[in-house]
Amino acid sequence: MELKLDGKKLPLRRTREDGKNDDDDVVGKKNRTEVRRVESCLDQPMDSDSIHEVVTYTPSLLPASHYDGDTTEPISCGLQTLDELLSWKRSEANPFNVAVVPLAPREPPLADSARRTLVSQDMMGGYLDDRFLQGTTSDAPYAFYHWHYIDIFNYFTHIMVTIPPAVWTSAAHKHGVVVIGTFITEWTDGAAACESFLKDEESYRAVADKLVQISHYYGFDGWLINIENKLSEVAVKNTPLFLRYLSDQMHERVPGSLVVWYDSVVENGQLNWQNELNQSNRLFFDACDGFFTNYNWTEEHLERMKDYSGLGGRGADVYVGVDVFARGNVVGGMLETNKSLAVIRKHNFSVAIFAPGWVYESHDDKTEFRKNQDTFWALLSDFLYVHRPTSALPFISSFCQGFGKSLYWRGQQETERSWFNLSAQEIQPMYYHTELEGPGWLRSRGCPEDAWNGGCSLLLEGLIPASLTSQVSAKIFSLHVPLPPKILVSLIYKPSDGISVSLELKTTDASLCTNTDGKQGSKEFKLDSVHPKVLDHGHQLASQFSQLCGSLNPDGWTVRCLQLELRGCTLREVCVSIQRKGEARDTAFTCRVGEIMLLDAATLHVPSDVVKGLCIYDVVWLRGAASSTSSTSSSLHLTATLRWDYPTELVRYFRVYWRRLRGPNPRVPPGQLVLLGRAYSNLYRVAELAVPEPAGLLELVVEPVNRKGFLVPESQWGRRSFSYTGGVTE
Repeated sequence: MELKLDGKKLPLRRTREDGKNDDDDVVGKKNRTEVRRVESCLDQPMDSDSIHEVVTYTPSLLPASHYDGDTTEPISCGLQTLDELLSWKRSEANPFNVAVVPLAPREPPLADSARRTLVSQDMMGGYLDDRFLQGTTSDAPYAFYHWHYIDIFNYFTHIMVTIPPAVWTSAAHKHGVVVIGTFITEWTDGAAACESFLKDEESYRAVADKLVQISHYYGFDGWLINIENKLSEVAVKNTPLFLRYLSDQMHERVPGSLVVWYDSVVENGQLNWQNELNQSNRLFFDACDGFFTNYNWTEEHLERMKDYSGLGGRGADVYVGVDVFARGNVVGGMLETNKSLAVIRKHNFSVAIFAPGWVYESHDDKTEFRKNQDTFWALLSDFLYVHRPTSALPFISSFCQGFGKSLYWRGQQETERSWFNLSAQEIQPMYYHTELEGPGWLRSRGCPEDAWNGGCSLLLEGLIPASLTSQVSAKIFSLHVPLPPKILVSLIYKPSDGISVSLELKTTDASLCTNTDGKQGSKEFKLDSVHPKVLDHGHQLASQFSQLCGSLNPDGWTVRCLQLELRGCTLREVCVSIQRKGEARDTAFTCRVGEIMLLDAATLHVPSDVVKGLCIYDVVWLRGAASSTSSTSSSLHLTATLRWDYPTELVRYFRVYWRRLRGPNPRVPPGQLVLLGRAYSNLYRVAELAVPEPAGLLELVVEPVNRKGFLVPESQWGRRSFSYTGGVTE
């Protein structure tokens, strides 16, 4: 089909066959709302395995705000103005920025957490490497992975409507962390916007409705409302009504959602930060789910708040702000942020940690980022509460933090370049450094030098002192997972010489389980330590698992299958036990853990689901060197969107491949499948694929990568052939 549409053209910095540069195309703002998807799946016949394209060189018609100007790869962005917000339409939204990972359950749930932790991510203006929704190449990206310590993640920028990139929402949701965007007004323009939308009920409801629609569509959980400009008498009177309406609508459309107010404007409309909840700002707190104080508080402010009658038993909903950069007259900050938290927790309030990216921004040597971040969060750990995933089995993690020096699959490098994609982040373990007796010590950290799957492994390292004759137990996960009667465990690791490694699980009677975070004052109970039985290769269960996974070729990795039979138990901790071999002496050790899987032994089978409805649309043809190279080649490049149907909860990700079936020379045999990349939803943007000259025939293939590592038969993959012929130069 030949594609011709009028609408906004995204300038591509590439020379077209007509000799013009795409930057020469000027498009009026009035055409912005006329942009439509070039083609939808509904336009493609599902009774055929092939579609046809005529190669033309018209500029991309995709909205510039959603696609990178060089490659048309999908990106995320916010909305700059009130007009953009009010004109937002679901039909024109960015499908690549939809977070497909639902909010995972955890213990204790947010509503039962008496002292919560909110992190507000203010990082160098926002939308950096994280804006690339399919990931990007990055030698030193910023990432967050201490999710078990926090309850709420706020993506903050100074753009009026900050929509969290889906990569952040996906990573947070895997760990049960609520994600909220930001609605902010500032300065003269902000004051004008507020006077416009807070002038009457119809106007503030229109804004609230759009914020609800955006949150619902993109899959995040609410908003931080930050009005940092003066308000007129009418506007300030309508602000609590706006907050109440927004909160009610969010709760109705997005269960578990939150609307949080930032301490700024007071009841008379003046911009007057109070650094506490008091009578002058209580009306805003009463109309929403939480209150985020300014940062220049003292302990006297907290003492007044604790005794303030307007608190109404909602101390957990007051998030005392801590600026990690320590700007202004503040308590703590930087590597003394623990002092701030000590005072806040003393008075039983929640905390809002603003700009923890200080650990990245303030250090020139970005290669030390992991070390600096782990040090920072270790300082705070005494004042934070570990949250436990509660989802039923399977429980699986290969410890990927969402970035790395290479990308691994089953211990082999799949790509050999630095990369960043938080959608790839898996359930994170506990990172810590602890002292043992005498000179002994133990550390747990992420290490990108080698991995089983993803970008890093969990490195346990330390020194077993000569005086210690018992095992060193390294806690990896704190969980609250109900266990079936028979469990299969897969443990993959690389130990150093002179040690033995085993797995230890700590369980409790399920009938005794309640919300049990001892630091929050709830009940403690006895844990039973159990050691799963190691299965030999001939065991029926191990053999079945091996057949499902196929050949692993571990290349130095030890792959163990273990079995455990229990009844009525809940798993609370996963530990790796390390024992010195031989005579008693100070023994340095390392143990690289590649993956831990706990599976219900009754579910060892490959799902029968098939990738269906694979379609290709939003096609752009380009001639010239790819933007990622310095080549002057005149190759033909294809850029297009793929979409398909498959239950995403069954997969870690999808592999997307292509191969040449036929080119201009019919005597050249078909090519082999070539990996294009990984997709973490049912969408993938093929960017700048160099293809043979027309006429040609390609095949695009989607392979589901099963969560449990079971190989999915090729008969269940998705395939679509794509033919193309030369067209006229435009």
